[in-house]
Amino acid sequence: VAWYLRNIHLLDQLQTRDAITDGADDKQIDAVYIDDDEQKIYIIQGKFYVGETVNAEPVREVISSWSQLHDIPILQQNANHKLQMKLNEIANALQNDGYSICFELITTSTFSDSANDDIIKFQKQLSEDENSNFEAEFVVVDKEGILNNYIRAMEQDNPSLNHTIQLESGKYLVTDLSNTKVIIAALPLKECINIPGIKDGTLFQKNVRQSLGISNAVNKKIRKTILSDKHSDFFFFHNGATAICNKIEDLGNDKFSLHGLSVVNGCQSLNTIMSCSETVKQQNDSYILFRFYEIPQHDRAESISTYTNTQSAVKARDLRSNDKRVLQLKKSYEQKYPNGYFATKRGDSIKADKDKKYCIELSQLGKYLIAWYSQRPNISYGETKIFDKYFDTLFNHDYRPEDLFGLEFWMQKIMSVWTVENPLSINEEILTMKAYAPYHFLFAVSAIFAKLNGNSKVPLPYETVALAEKSNLSDQIISIVANCCNSAYDSEKQKAETSGSDKGFIPQNWIKNKASMTAIQNAVTNYMSFLPSMNAQQNKLLKDGLKMNPKDFEYRLTAD
Repeated sequence: VAWYLRNIHLLDQLQTRDAITDGADDKQIDAVYIDDDEQKIYIIQGKFYVGETVNAEPVREVISSWSQLHDIPILQQNANHKLQMKLNEIANALQNDGYSICFELITTSTFSDSANDDIIKFQKQLSEDENSNFEAEFVVVDKEGILNNYIRAMEQDNPSLNHTIQLESGKYLVTDLSNTKVIIAALPLKECINIPGIKDGTLFQKNVRQSLGISNAVNKKIRKTILSDKHSDFFFFHNGATAICNKIEDLGNDKFSLHGLSVVNGCQSLNTIMSCSETVKQQNDSYILFRFYEIPQHDRAESISTYTNTQSAVKARDLRSNDKRVLQLKKSYEQKYPNGYFATKRGDSIKADKDKKYCIELSQLGKYLIAWYSQRPNISYGETKIFDKYFDTLFNHDYRPEDLFGLEFWMQKIMSVWTVENPLSINEEILTMKAYAPYHFLFAVSAIFAKLNGNSKVPLPYETVALAEKSNLSDQIISIVANCCNSAYDSEKQKAETSGSDKGFIPQNWIKNKASMTAIQNAVTNYMSFLPSMNAQQNKLLKDGLKMNPKDFEYRLTAD
């Protein structure tokens, strides 16, 4: 389970340790990982067997955990402490943010016939259940899936995917159009699940978006068709998928080798098909229209990716990369920093000749902006809110390219100490909240400059960087930030534990609450008030070196 979390979900060591709930009273839940970008809760059960096949028992354990999650208070009463904390996070995510749940069963064996029957029944039950408290899907990863994942994990340094695909005689056409090799095929759904890179998203690097999850209305209909008695009509109900390759090689016997494979239209469908993998393995009459194009030219591939996705309904946050305000920011930033890059699309690859110090990414920038300019780091994790609800507020502002760089500068400084070595002795519980807490550190940087200058407004990011670098104080500022955030966390935890509250102190709840910002600001105030008596020289160095002009402060952007 730990290996799977590290290599497939790409968690770091501390996040992995935090996610694992295995042990006595784990209630058939070995790990819980909440992905805020996907708005999905992963509940993982792992079974290590030396035998060739495994019966239906672990499948029924997953069904049991699904059933118990419908009454989280009762489940929480009988769970171990680690799981109790995770159940609180699950409850909040389901109630406040509308997350879906993905149950993952991973095993080192293959499933018996009876186990496969139970898997299919459970997947169908989830797709048809309209009375549940939450949207759910069930994914199984058997011996073959583990092996495929292992191979891909070992090849992570090379994101180029190669795959040999088996087509059916009489069900495909090979032709040449505009000097481009084309294969148009009716591809069996059971062949789709053998395509690498679906689970970890590497297959969709050139796509305009990643999976939207099973709660998406279209994906629910796709899944329902696969699991229904109309699965043989899937080909007619679906618009098809499009893939591009650097090279297509005919191996004979209806086999083709696809080099540099990337799906540019079909991400939602393939993820949904994968979520019904055990069902489609047994279907011999379910097909999807698939188009394979041999396109070695990068710019032409980008155009195909854009045009093949315009026919489907895309949420606003998926199209912000083409918003005129974003494009203007990108243009001005790259003019100012020609050795940098502003990645506006998901999956944008940064060229090797670019300086990563000056490279920024749109979704991360939105999180920085709301933490710094709106002073609301507690909602920085919510990409959906930022690019839907708060987009107009955040991106109507006239930002200088230098200030965007300033935000990236401070975040890179913060993340450079967010390591297993933990050079600044950041509280370990804070370190595990990598999806949330770094934005509170960014907020704390702004709070320190505001406090030092006696200004209640928001400092311009670049001016803070320029002063910190000139005075050689940037590392010291991050050290102060870590000190203040540790102090704020410890103070709030102690307060909760001495209050006699039945709920106790839940770190993830605190970090998502405005109380965390107030606690950090109080910690900064306390630090600065005690600094003169503790270290007069350091106090003078900070006040003299970081003194800002009042014109370098702005009013906070509202995001309440």
